[in-house]
Amino acid sequence: MQQALDAVEERLLKAVDTDQPLLRQSGSHLINAGGKRFRPMLTIVCSHLGDPGRSGIVEAAVALELTHLATLYHDDVMDEAAVRRGAPSANARWDNSVAILTGDFVFSQAAQIMADLGPEAVRAQAATFARLVRGQINETMPRPDGIDPIEWHLQILSEKTGSLIATCAKFGAWFAGAGERTIATAEEFGEVIGVAFQIADDIIDIASDTSGKTPGTDLLEGVPTLPVLYALAGQDPADGRLRELVSGPVAEQDLPEALELLRASTALVEARAMLSRYQERARLLASSLPEGPAARALIDICDYMVARDA
Repeated sequence: MQQALDAVEERLLKAVDTDQPLLRQSGSHLINAGGKRFRPMLTIVCSHLGDPGRSGIVEAAVALELTHLATLYHDDVMDEAAVRRGAPSANARWDNSVAILTGDFVFSQAAQIMADLGPEAVRAQAATFARLVRGQINETMPRPDGIDPIEWHLQILSEKTGSLIATCAKFGAWFAGAGERTIATAEEFGEVIGVAFQIADDIIDIASDTSGKTPGTDLLEGVPTLPVLYALAGQDPADGRLRELVSGPVAEQDLPEALELLRASTALVEARAMLSRYQERARLLASSLPEGPAARALIDICDYMVARDA
């Protein structure tokens, strides 16, 4: 695992090593900032469902991580973010134009790597990127009438976050030569665990003072996370003040009160219950895979994912 991850890290930097000085600097900016590298790690774990020594596995992991990084450059422009991974975002360090063009460049490098993996890989990456963009668009648009807000939100998470993680798991098993059923199960596991990780992040943003992140960032930005949606859907008159606070971006002076009310609310309990349901779905999928170190590692990921929001 570590040897493969080291190879991924080396090839990520190689992919953005261009003779254009600004692109080389901006393209390596987020790579050098670090990150969990969860997506390439999942690709490599799932490769152990087949033969992890086969060709294309590391390349697939690199291409998909570059795809993820490209979206971060664009997300930071859309969100007007000043910080990414503890460092100034590309748009803050340079400007929006540089950030957008860098995202385009990083995605082009991912596409070139994917092209060497064959037309089916290119087709799968394109379909994944289409889902990812659709989820991002839906997040910025008003929810259609007649659709439950919780279901709508979970669908957005499946497309915006789960789709790429699903493809990472799929490619690991696929390029390792696993059977069709195993590949399909790995892909489904990736989508479910991707949604679960996003729900856990949303809970951490409210519930944790020890995660290393500033609590309440999403509240300040008015991001409708799952706990907030449950709070807004509540009918208890005692929660009227909470609903008032989270009905839009929370003012900085009101953030301590909003956090206190959310932490004591049934909305957070309901969000954690939804997280547990996704964790159990992912665990059942992992348990149905061929017995071995890879399946056990995926089960461990499920257990870690729930524990991290405590």
